[in-house]
Amino acid sequence: MTDFLSALASFFSYPFVQKALLVGSLISLSAALLGTTLVLKRYSMIGDGLSHVGFGALAIATSFHIADVAVGFALPVVVIAAFFLLRLSENSKIHGDAAIALISTTSLAIGYMVMHKNGTNVDVGNYMFGNVFTITDSDAVFSVVLAIAVMLLFLLFYHKIFSVTFDESFSKAIGVSPALYNGMIAVLTAVVVVLGMRMMGTLLISALIIFPSLTSMRFCKSFFSVVTVSAGISLLAFLLGILLAHFLDFPAGSTIVVINALFYLAGMIFSKIRSRL
Repeated sequence: MTDFLSALASFFSYPFVQKALLVGSLISLSAALLGTTLVLKRYSMIGDGLSHVGFGALAIATSFHIADVAVGFALPVVVIAAFFLLRLSENSKIHGDAAIALISTTSLAIGYMVMHKNGTNVDVGNYMFGNVFTITDSDAVFSVVLAIAVMLLFLLFYHKIFSVTFDESFSKAIGVSPALYNGMIAVLTAVVVVLGMRMMGTLLISALIIFPSLTSMRFCKSFFSVVTVSAGISLLAFLLGILLAHFLDFPAGSTIVVINALFYLAGMIFSKIRSRL
């Protein structure tokens, strides 16, 4: 036990681990807050679609040797894609899932074509699965500032987001613009996706948004309790994930997803037992 505590203290003493803990915790909390709204609006795969757009933007930035500002380059691209995705989904001929498929696959294809054409020698696996321990100092500062901004905006407009999430017609009647707040949700989601890609990668970031909310819905009934519990679950899954990843030599992003999946499985079992009782 003493050896384990000593190894744990040594692990947390590394500056890159402390940086990963700070950035990862804030991104996990931001993703969980937005995830509840996205799941309830049946728009949960928006994170997956926007992450593919982010991959395309990062691939282009790397191919043109501007990797140092790749995250800053990807952010406006993904925000524009979020607005475009919102407009497409409002078209009755193109539903949300089809719009996500259109944008995500096109962006992924363009990004890989540019990388292939320029012969860029990069670790594609790092783009696909991320690595929270390799975040640079500049990206860490960028991520912390934007993650705090996302959480503050969500809390500031909590009641309006709640209204738009459940009943857009009622929102219009009380003077809340669904278009405005749907747009804000899309922008905040785009920000979280870009920040989370360095931590979770293109293929896994949507899990960070979806799993905690789905799990908390197994335990909670009100919107506020779902948001609160999902934030706690997301933070706990992140902390357990990076610890297990370090001590068992697993990739961090994948381990965080597996922990989230186990939490969801536990929630399902709890829900079934409670319904029978």
